[in-house]
Amino acid sequence: MAEIRPFGALRFTEKAGDLASCLCPPYDIIPESERVALAEQNPNNVIRLELPRGENPYEQAAATLKDWMERGILAEDAEEGLYVYEEEFEVKSEIKKIRGLVCTVRLEEFSKGVVLPHEETLSKAKQDRFNLMCACGCNFSQIYSMYLDPEKVVRRELDKIASTTPENDLVTSDGITQRLWVCRDRETIAKIADAFSEKQLYIADGHHRYETAINYRNHLHEQGVATDPDDKANFVMMYLIDIDDEGLVIFPTHRVLFDLEAFDLDAVLAKVSEYFTVEHREGTEGIEDELAKYADTPSFALYVGGDSWKLLRLKDASVLDRLITDRSAAYRALDVTALHSLILEVCFGIDRENMANQKNLIYTRDEKEALDLVREGRANCSFILNPTKIHQIRDVAAASDKMPQKSTYFYPKLITGLTMNKLL
Repeated sequence: MAEIRPFGALRFTEKAGDLASCLCPPYDIIPESERVALAEQNPNNVIRLELPRGENPYEQAAATLKDWMERGILAEDAEEGLYVYEEEFEVKSEIKKIRGLVCTVRLEEFSKGVVLPHEETLSKAKQDRFNLMCACGCNFSQIYSMYLDPEKVVRRELDKIASTTPENDLVTSDGITQRLWVCRDRETIAKIADAFSEKQLYIADGHHRYETAINYRNHLHEQGVATDPDDKANFVMMYLIDIDDEGLVIFPTHRVLFDLEAFDLDAVLAKVSEYFTVEHREGTEGIEDELAKYADTPSFALYVGGDSWKLLRLKDASVLDRLITDRSAAYRALDVTALHSLILEVCFGIDRENMANQKNLIYTRDEKEALDLVREGRANCSFILNPTKIHQIRDVAAASDKMPQKSTYFYPKLITGLTMNKLL
């Protein structure tokens, strides 16, 4: 199964300045205004590598990387190790922690059943990451994956490592505490690697980057480069966490519909009521909390403005079994499947291609934004969802199936720049 290895991480040195000011969120959630602010707060912010801009952005990122390494702003750890990474954060007034392992993992095609995806991906995003990887030959951010560890063999080892003083302990601008420990003990590394040799990995976040890493490896092989199985380009940097970690949080990703032709609420409700019960609710405060009471069956909040909303609950799940015959039972049980197949497609004519291209459709994890877009007249309506459950991700991946795009939003996101992995 999964082959993990220690590595010598590429990390910021003291020459880079305050470490917290050198880090950034994942590239795909950074709006342009934040990208500019990050680049301005420290000339050595990793955003210049991870999300470059300009006429020749990829070449510029490669030149910056080369310059930073030559000037000692970035340096690779002389000795290989495994890295324990912890985030401490607050959700709804509750303090939580997630603790996992940063290592490199041998790249395997999904068909081998070692690393399993759970979401569809977009070609445009993969091309961007491929261009960046070809130019720089480096993983700037880690792929977020989960594993099963009922005996807690790995967790016990990680906890031992984390019982010492961390090498990095800082708070980023989002208020999240970031901690990093390094383990170079050969016996501990071997024990952890052996535990993973029997495990499958489920990608939580980073599908585009994983597929890009495979494409990059194949590209190098075609050029006669990195053909030795032990070459670093045959591996990718990952963050691995126990799927039962108590700190794991998944936020829902809501759907907002805009620029619909002749939007008619009565006509929509008439169609929806064929498959869903429709209940009127007053007050828009805490819709997500109210919706959570109905997490046992696919349920959504439909908002069209004002201070009320409609609770939609699927009447009969077997309708999805009859309607969708080419996908797994795990896929058919998803809330997003019911929303996409029975509402977006049937009621609004937004098919899978248009969903992928975000035609008439916006995704947001922010309930307030989903409501405000409607209130301000910039959208016709919004659908508020419950979060996907952890076990559903595992079940879909295990069935060799994939969820619709934007089915999950793991929180918090992993910080970029704490560890990097030079491939060439």
